[in-house]
Amino acid sequence: MDVKRALSVPAEKSEGAKDTTIRWLWGKADGADKFALRLIEVAPGGSTPHHSHPYEHEVYVLEGKVRLMGAAGEHLLEAGDTAFVRPSEVHQFVNAGDGVLRFLCGIPL
Repeated sequence: MDVKRALSVPAEKSEGAKDTTIRWLWGKADGADKFALRLIEVAPGGSTPHHSHPYEHEVYVLEGKVRLMGAAGEHLLEAGDTAFVRPSEVHQFVNAGDGVLRFLCGIPL
């Protein structure tokens, strides 16, 4: 069993995103071979790119407000809310609040 403090993991700039960083909490480098867990942080006014990918991901909002944009419309989520993004679904996360948006995102490896 391994443990670590999430905010001690280095934040990496998220390519193609505006004012967004990713902390790879668990992944292949840690010995995880099936799933990765990431902490996404989006500054006020920031967003992830409008994109899709061939894998699903699960999201849990820790702090702040997010507008989750998709082909079927948009959803306003806040701390305690969760979302499932299906494979190949076009989506974007936009910080909809005045503070930092933080959410956990799980993806298969």
